[in-house]
Amino acid sequence: MEKKTIWDLARVNVEQYRRQKKMHLTVVLDNVRSLNNIGAIFRTCDAFAVERIVLCGISQTPPSAEIHKTALGAEESVSWEYESETLTALQRLQGDGYTLCCLEQVKGSIMLQDFHAQEGRRYALVLGHEVKGVSQDVVDQCDICLEIPQSGTKHSLNVSVSAGIAIWQFYQNLHP
Repeated sequence: MEKKTIWDLARVNVEQYRRQKKMHLTVVLDNVRSLNNIGAIFRTCDAFAVERIVLCGISQTPPSAEIHKTALGAEESVSWEYESETLTALQRLQGDGYTLCCLEQVKGSIMLQDFHAQEGRRYALVLGHEVKGVSQDVVDQCDICLEIPQSGTKHSLNVSVSAGIAIWQFYQNLHP
């Protein structure tokens, strides 16, 4: 098998990306501290045509050389906004009709493979701090808690890896 060239991939440019139909998914970062993780999440959101990212609390915003290092320009294509308080962002999203989905290990969570996003609904996926996870008050505000099943010795995955896995689950049902 021959590897595809960049021309074989037929990717759109930034302006075309901005005009194309997006998946009805907003990603909310609740105090994600690592600029590399934020950049990687931007890149994943670009790959799957997520409608936007809401950066909250201590989550830094573009422009940033550290975000750019892993985003590789996706911070220019993916729409984003900043909100100092995650709860404020979630209340606004709920008011706009979004179903709030927290990615966190909680009692009563739904295993990710058992969750099926419904076409026509709008979702917000909330991801949390690398060590503390999603804060409890944010968990309490969400409609659904999703959990990635794991079989190893560690209790969690890196937030950017978790984002990729969860966004892929949404993409399977909602891709434009």
